[in-house]
Amino acid sequence: MSDPVQLPFEQPGPLEPPPLLRRLQAEGPIHAIRTAVGHPGWQVTGYEEVRALLDDARLGRAHPEPERASRTGESELFGGPMGGFDTEQADHRRMRALLQPHFSPKRMRALRGRVETLTTQLLDELEKAGPPADLHTALALPLPIAAICELLGVPYEDREQFRGWTQDAADITDRTRSAQGLGALFAYGQQLVARKRAAGDAEADVISRLAATDGVSDDEAAAMGMFLLFAGHETTVTAIGKGVLWLLATPGQWPALAADPSRIDAAVEEILRAPNLGGGGIPRYAREDLDIAGVHVRAGDLALLDTGAANHDAGVFAEPDRFDVDRPAVPHLTFGHGARYCVGAPLARIELQVVFSQLAARFPTLELGCAVEELTFDKRTLTGGLTALPVTW
Repeated sequence: MSDPVQLPFEQPGPLEPPPLLRRLQAEGPIHAIRTAVGHPGWQVTGYEEVRALLDDARLGRAHPEPERASRTGESELFGGPMGGFDTEQADHRRMRALLQPHFSPKRMRALRGRVETLTTQLLDELEKAGPPADLHTALALPLPIAAICELLGVPYEDREQFRGWTQDAADITDRTRSAQGLGALFAYGQQLVARKRAAGDAEADVISRLAATDGVSDDEAAAMGMFLLFAGHETTVTAIGKGVLWLLATPGQWPALAADPSRIDAAVEEILRAPNLGGGGIPRYAREDLDIAGVHVRAGDLALLDTGAANHDAGVFAEPDRFDVDRPAVPHLTFGHGARYCVGAPLARIELQVVFSQLAARFPTLELGCAVEELTFDKRTLTGGLTALPVTW
């Protein structure tokens, strides 16, 4: 095994993969690394290995000695270990059991109509204002926030406030800011739960139903509600922005989608697969010694499961760095796999399907309003989304 490589990898441009990462992938599926804060670990980049490890009980988010664990960054949320080492697996099963019913096919079908109405309203405003426009503020940001507010029962008028806290919590460079954002978000969740418990309408929304569930404390309902608020809009905001960018920046892709609505589902899967070029990963800690692709990983070691790199494994995806809405379907790992598959995946797919079908139908001549090199991304936060997306039509 060669010397550890230092993260983050250098990237020539926002749509170009890190050359060093692709060279490493060609050499094998696991690599010794140092994280952005200098801690040792392993990065797993092969599709089959990442897929298997996502569902492997020998890896977890907790660590027996959290203060000695390698960190990926300064985020209070995802920078280091989380949860109790002895109770982690039982806690995770319980949380999934509590949350899964709120994302059932029936509930998601009921929400789809509302997402369609919200999208139409935003596109009406976009069309009325006329070009040029910033699609980030006009569509990518407000839609996922409005949708998750409806589902959870969070007042939409509070969006500026909680959006600020989620941005703070997601900061990977400043642990104090991240901790303060997380604390403010949790306190907000506690206030919401108290209000909903007093109102007594257990069927109204997810947070009301959680608060009315036997065995769920107010603090637990607040924590789960705020986790869903964070995860349920932040990643979709990024996916919409990057999806539009890749469609418009890749010759022929936007006209192809606009000309044939039957491509929408495949296009959404490519939007979920392609824009994350790899170089990071989902942090896991080895709960015991194990071998990964012939490499001995010791108990307590950090393993970054790089789903982005796995989604660009040339052994699984032909020409993996080519964005193609007509790509033959191969299950990507963007939502994870197995026991830790994202409970919110159905909602994210609905939002992306609705957004891109309506956007392509109404704005078939949409194009970027600036050069790709002029776009800026938020490198301080976990999701690293666009800060603005100028377009014209």
